[in-house]
Amino acid sequence: MSLSVVQGFTKSLAMTVLSEIGDKTFFAAAILAMRHPRRLVLSGCLSSLIVMTILSVVVGWAAPNLISRKWSHHVTTLLFFGFGLWSLWDGFHEDGDSDELDEVEKELDAELKGNSTSPRDVSQADDESKKKRRPFLSKFLSPIFLKAFSITFFGEWGDKSQLATIGLAADENPLGVVLGGILGQALCTTAAVIGGKSLASQISEKILALSSGVLFIIFGLQSFLSNIWHSHRYALNAAGIRAGMLKV
Repeated sequence: MSLSVVQGFTKSLAMTVLSEIGDKTFFAAAILAMRHPRRLVLSGCLSSLIVMTILSVVVGWAAPNLISRKWSHHVTTLLFFGFGLWSLWDGFHEDGDSDELDEVEKELDAELKGNSTSPRDVSQADDESKKKRRPFLSKFLSPIFLKAFSITFFGEWGDKSQLATIGLAADENPLGVVLGGILGQALCTTAAVIGGKSLASQISEKILALSSGVLFIIFGLQSFLSNIWHSHRYALNAAGIRAGMLKV
């Protein structure tokens, strides 16, 4: 495995873990896992996050082909610094309470009440017999799977972590970013589904926001310094070529 793949993998993994733990989709997965079968919630949330990660990396990979690599690198650097300052601002103004967990739970409760139109007199035996008669593939298209998939997908669309993944893929090896992002999403989603609300309620959003802010700032500095280093190396190579031509 090349160094560029490893670098993209480690950056993507660290960024995904710090961005997704305590995120809105993390809390949604934890709450859904308390109310529905965990395997369906896990498969729905994880499938959505894998699709989102691949889409984000494809967009980031295509960006240097649409605009010059120099400008895409500058945009990525600004994104990292911007997200770092944004996360630090949220962290310093966070009171430490799990407000987002309560907010997500209220939204899911409201959605559940709005969709509760089925009759309550359907027996559990009939419901189980219907499940047994389903084809194998239809289990993956159950309402619970689709609900977990859609809530996660639309909750993640346009999120800070998605935009950061696009920027990272434009600056690093896309394969490494995909692998690191998928592994990070799998770890966070599995922890949310298994740990449930008890784990989610113990997470300090303040510490996570500050940690992710510091990480984004580090990525921004690394991206900025690498640009200076590449420019300096290019200047030295050009000077060496000119010197060689003068000798000839």
